[in-house]
Amino acid sequence: MDEILIECSPGISGDMLLAALYDLGVPQNVFEKPLIKLGLQNSFSLTFNESKSYNLRGIKAEVNVLINNKKKKWKDIKSLIFSGLLDKDLESMIIKVFELLAIAEGKVHGVDPNEVHFHEIGSMDSLVDVIGVCAAINYLKPKNIFCNAPNLGKGFINSEHGKIPIPSPVVLELLSSSKLNICSKYSIDEELSTPTGISLLLTLVNFFEFPPEYSINSYGIGIGHKILPSPNLLRVLEINSSNHKKNYFKNGLVFEEISIQEAWIDNHSSEDIASFIEFMRQEGVLDISYKAINMKKNRIGFSLIAIVPIEREEYFRQLWFQYTTTLGLRERRQGRWILPRQEGVCVTSIGNIRCKEITKTNGQKFIKPEHDEVMDLQKKYQKSAPEIRKIISNTMKDFKPFKDLKE
Repeated sequence: MDEILIECSPGISGDMLLAALYDLGVPQNVFEKPLIKLGLQNSFSLTFNESKSYNLRGIKAEVNVLINNKKKKWKDIKSLIFSGLLDKDLESMIIKVFELLAIAEGKVHGVDPNEVHFHEIGSMDSLVDVIGVCAAINYLKPKNIFCNAPNLGKGFINSEHGKIPIPSPVVLELLSSSKLNICSKYSIDEELSTPTGISLLLTLVNFFEFPPEYSINSYGIGIGHKILPSPNLLRVLEINSSNHKKNYFKNGLVFEEISIQEAWIDNHSSEDIASFIEFMRQEGVLDISYKAINMKKNRIGFSLIAIVPIEREEYFRQLWFQYTTTLGLRERRQGRWILPRQEGVCVTSIGNIRCKEITKTNGQKFIKPEHDEVMDLQKKYQKSAPEIRKIISNTMKDFKPFKDLKE
């Protein structure tokens, strides 16, 4: 999937996000599979139903609690999640959502986060919301997630601690240490954004703003359970914003703006550096290189330079600090000219070969086989790389593209 835009109108809750992702096209078994792995299949039932809010259609998620388990502590939920042998990325996502909630609850109540009783947050319907939403995002694997500023609402709500102001103390704590801006216009006397909804946003969203330009591929609409003075909707849009810095010219050249990220590291082994380089490539960096350099105190270090798409600048920025020991990152934007190219396959006498088709400024096209393909064929046929390329060149038929390249 390209990218996702979450439109909070007016606010955000776990069940609305769950419903919107289902309406976007996520299969129901994707939401339920990790819950079954955690042994919770007999504790709930999940249904998605067509519904309306002020005559606007959407989907409403209904969680029917079959077994009313006692409220859980954070350490109990953590043990439950780790016991399920879930996909590691999904597991990490779920843990982060609940950890944010545990830390906020702990600070509000003055207790250790591990001993926090999650009250409403630890109930079965909230477990389904959090785990289901994370499973859907892990299934879609968007390059980026954008979101607008949610509205919190105003007034008071009833809770297990009595009547408390809106935003609730937990929401207030979550927001106090985040970069999430709040929309205060058109607020009403109701809780519009729940602790679960805010924690999901803080975990999943890359950019708390809309991209300057984007195209919409599809969308899903989730409807909330509260009756408000205006439509209670949350929309999730599948978008593509990757071309908003790319300009095409008559001579075939493409000009685009890119981001250059660079760091010097002197306390990583060469094996660690090589692993990080490979990881960045797997994550979709446009290109990355490194070289040994002489650093302060005559230590041997490494200079790493990565070229990344602007729309994923923030994502890769976080990877540097998460997976290396660098204390700083240099970043600048540059323009570059590239020849238009496509990736596809050619039929040859030695099989279907993955290739790139490049178009020069005079309109001439040439086809280049992927290096990995050539290496595999060398081993298979016991021939040199030039011999393999010659066979491909002499026997290739029509090029069949399947996507434009952005690198």
